[in-house]
Amino acid sequence: MPKNISIEGNLVGGLSGIDYANGNYYLICDDASNPRYYKANIEINNSKIDTIAFTEVVAFNDSTHYLDVESIRFDKKTNNVVITSEGSVNLKKDPSFFSVDSKGSINHFFEIPDYFKATSKQQPRNNGTLEGVAISYDQKGYWIAMELPLESDGPEPKVSETKSPVRITYIDANTKKPTMQFAYLLDKIAKEPQGNFAVNGLTDLIEYHKNQFIIIERSYSSGLGTQGNTIRIYAVNAAKASNTIATESLINSELVLANKKLLFDFESVRSQLTDTSIDNIEGLTVGPTLANGNQTLILVADNNFNKLGAQLNQFILLEILKK
Repeated sequence: MPKNISIEGNLVGGLSGIDYANGNYYLICDDASNPRYYKANIEINNSKIDTIAFTEVVAFNDSTHYLDVESIRFDKKTNNVVITSEGSVNLKKDPSFFSVDSKGSINHFFEIPDYFKATSKQQPRNNGTLEGVAISYDQKGYWIAMELPLESDGPEPKVSETKSPVRITYIDANTKKPTMQFAYLLDKIAKEPQGNFAVNGLTDLIEYHKNQFIIIERSYSSGLGTQGNTIRIYAVNAAKASNTIATESLINSELVLANKKLLFDFESVRSQLTDTSIDNIEGLTVGPTLANGNQTLILVADNNFNKLGAQLNQFILLEILKK
């Protein structure tokens, strides 16, 4: 998508999450000064994205919370969207998970574990808190995912191997409280940075069967231009993982981690992408079914409004092949 597209006076960018429901696409915008989501139409013809048209922008009617929104899902049971926000640990503003109606009014905030809050002794990392959300497979709750480990749980990923687990928490839709959780181990940083910054974290997830997930990891190394991002998709089985919801620290604790298996590494298709760039992929959704009966995955990149250098409003369509 061009970088200068606007709708109702709002620049399209910062697209950190995407969901597909009832023929519509919902895209979250992580502009903390004006948190909002977009509705859009995406036309797919001959197994390719043909056109993308943004049709509506919904700003949040809330001036009391610090919202750095990161992910979005449409809840078919309530006809509302649910959204995660990272808050700001540096500003002592808590992460949050909340529901929003079609007019932008916040219905309620869900309860999150105390150790995710900005001033907890477990110390969440700034810009590394609630990044992903999924509707549970049985549609009775939600999974919210941390991008980076709590400081009490382990180090941030490095170029060398580390034990860096993040927490993925189940929120019951009826009680609006967290009831289960499992730990997922992040990869090391994929490429040696040429600049002074590198990160690898979880950016989004889908539960496609009970305790079976698709998870995105986004590794970024500065100083490498359009080659800085490494994006990988994992199939994750959490059926035998320990319930860590009452575990204060994951360091040295005897727990069973979720099992992960690499499904797709975007390095394999880099040459087919615009500017040979796989950009800052932060959102994914199961899209429409193709004419051959196969399901699709659609991914979107957060271009950070090009504040950090030239980036793309990038959309990628994948076909799911069942073995």
